[in-house]
Amino acid sequence: MVEVKGRSTRAERSRLLAIGEVAQRAGLATSAIRFYEANGLITSDRNESGHRRYRADVLRRVSFIKVAQRIGLSLSEIERSLATLPEGRTPTKRDWAKFATSWRPLLDERIALLESMRDKLDGCIGCGCLSLDACALYNPVDTAAQHGSGPRWLLGDTPP
Repeated sequence: MVEVKGRSTRAERSRLLAIGEVAQRAGLATSAIRFYEANGLITSDRNESGHRRYRADVLRRVSFIKVAQRIGLSLSEIERSLATLPEGRTPTKRDWAKFATSWRPLLDERIALLESMRDKLDGCIGCGCLSLDACALYNPVDTAAQHGSGPRWLLGDTPP
């Protein structure tokens, strides 16, 4: 979301950051900043030359996005959360607590799935199936077993 502004005061200009400054301080590529903006996660103003200028609080918003991604949330999940804030406001500590509470069931589900996969992974490595379609992690009923042992799909049997 881009908003074109008229002339700003010297104090306002000094508090605005160029896209390169935002990217450097956030530890991201400028393309990521543009991507976040194109997807409505952050906003910028345009100066008279048409260059993007970001308010300093965008750094907190980008940090929020990075942390949310790090814990496994998709951009659409992050966008839905940010959309609940009034007028694109940067999340506060209170907002984060509310989001964390709402995300907890989703994260618990993902953690349980990862733990299950981790616990089954060592059994999978030595089975010799060589087929994701026959793997108990992807094919819990093991329909390939009806064709015999070994890498059934690699031997020419057709997956259902």
